[in-house]
Amino acid sequence: MEATTRAPRPARWEPEPFRQFVVKVNSRCNLACRYCYMYFAADDGWRRQPVGASPDTLEWTARRVAEHAATHRLPAVSVVLHGGEPLLTDPAELGGFVDRVRTLVPADCRVLATVQTNGTPLTAERLRALAAHRIAVGLSLDGGRAHHNRLRVDHAGRPAWPALHRAARLLASPEHRPGYAAVLSVIDPESDPIEVYQSLLALDPPALDLRLPHGNWTAPPPGLEGARPGVARPTPYADWLIAVFDRWWAAERRVPIALFDECLAALLGQPTSGGLFGLHPFSAVVVETDGSIEQIDALKTAYRGAAATGLHVATDPFDAALSHPGIAARQSGTVALAAGCRACPLLDVCGGGNHVHRYREGHGFANPSVYCADLAVLIRHVAEALRRAVTP
Repeated sequence: MEATTRAPRPARWEPEPFRQFVVKVNSRCNLACRYCYMYFAADDGWRRQPVGASPDTLEWTARRVAEHAATHRLPAVSVVLHGGEPLLTDPAELGGFVDRVRTLVPADCRVLATVQTNGTPLTAERLRALAAHRIAVGLSLDGGRAHHNRLRVDHAGRPAWPALHRAARLLASPEHRPGYAAVLSVIDPESDPIEVYQSLLALDPPALDLRLPHGNWTAPPPGLEGARPGVARPTPYADWLIAVFDRWWAAERRVPIALFDECLAALLGQPTSGGLFGLHPFSAVVVETDGSIEQIDALKTAYRGAAATGLHVATDPFDAALSHPGIAARQSGTVALAAGCRACPLLDVCGGGNHVHRYREGHGFANPSVYCADLAVLIRHVAEALRRAVTP
């Protein structure tokens, strides 16, 4: 089943309102995960950020979110409390901010709040505090066993796994499961995919979010060192994901896996989030702890200042960011893609891949994704499984 063009694709979209607001409530972290795009990447701007967002910054952010929701008559917005490690900030302060957003947005606009944590600060008391403010919890870990998390260590090099395991068990308990959003795992191509998958299922998460490590042509992800555009190479990430997909696809009961669900949606011509699959405009924006409005912070893996917009919540509405060249490029459909991507039969599904993964020093972002070969192999495999499932 090959992806085909279902309808004429517009050369450019009108600006898409932001629907996800990633709020950096704390710029520091108690862990030093070796692959972290915040602390071990090209942009070290975090060093110049205040440790925590001030009450004034949070108030301005809440007002700007509400303003944007009202201007665009949004039925819902997502507020993601992020860092660093956001739970280094008092959950009561986080809850107060979310409550303020809910107070300010129009009455018919829902606010979906999530905190993305490494889990080490989690306690039953903190979870109850978050639940009282209807803040769901996303847990980051790289597998369900200690050796899967060997890169997740604190600043002294001590393993984080004991605390991670405790957090996973706590979240899966009957008391706290209603507020458990998902487990986010960064793929290690050297790991055994089935072992990782089964170990994650053993932790009983409500959903999984398998992520490709952030990298690009200039700073390739593990396993793709030396990759060059247009040059044939192995596909370690496709191989890893296909092994998991086949096990997941054959399961009687499937735990939602965002990457697979998005790929299937794109193949079926359904809307996607626009992060990795499909041509739907990406609609997330970041507020740093000093109140700076930034593009998605994974751009920090490209070069210093790649995520900056020059805007600030105290002086600028989020609408001002919609016209920023970087954000416009992410929302401009096929215009910002490489010529080879625009001619590719998989374009409607792949969408050119994640914008961050296209960067190449001296060539900007108008390149195929560094994961292009992996995505093509994975998409064709998923498409064939779908074809077999729907063919009598």
